[in-house]
Amino acid sequence: MIIGNLNTKYIMEFKLETIQATKSRSKKRLGRGNGSGRGTYAGRGLKGQRSRSGGKSGTKRRGFKMSLQKIPKLRGFNSMALKKETVTLSMLEKVCNNNDVVTPFFLEDKGIISKPKSGVKIVASGELTKKLQIKNCLATKGAALAIEKAGGNITF
Repeated sequence: MIIGNLNTKYIMEFKLETIQATKSRSKKRLGRGNGSGRGTYAGRGLKGQRSRSGGKSGTKRRGFKMSLQKIPKLRGFNSMALKKETVTLSMLEKVCNNNDVVTPFFLEDKGIISKPKSGVKIVASGELTKKLQIKNCLATKGAALAIEKAGGNITF
């Protein structure tokens, strides 16, 4: 018995070349004769439904109703309609130049939105000084006023 310092000779260093793969155990081969230890009935017992092939049923025979009742019900309503992506006036101010035509695909190219097909809604957050032509985008009342005040227009 060693008391005091550990004998470092027996401790293995943790390096890339010292890592060993975990050994996976092979599946037991059933019904391969009595010498294998799992022959004759192959761990299925004698007669009956569960001893035959296709007889082992899953959870439907083992109180599946109880496990279903334990799952909480999903309450409320989730709409299947695609949510429009929001874009602020300050984002448009940063990305767009004067007299640009802003469409959902233009905003995708600039990296502001990710899904142009779901639609875009412009929100009045920030200020806009550039004259922009906005097509196929929805806008709030405040955003529409700010765009028209800057000299731009919105068409659907």
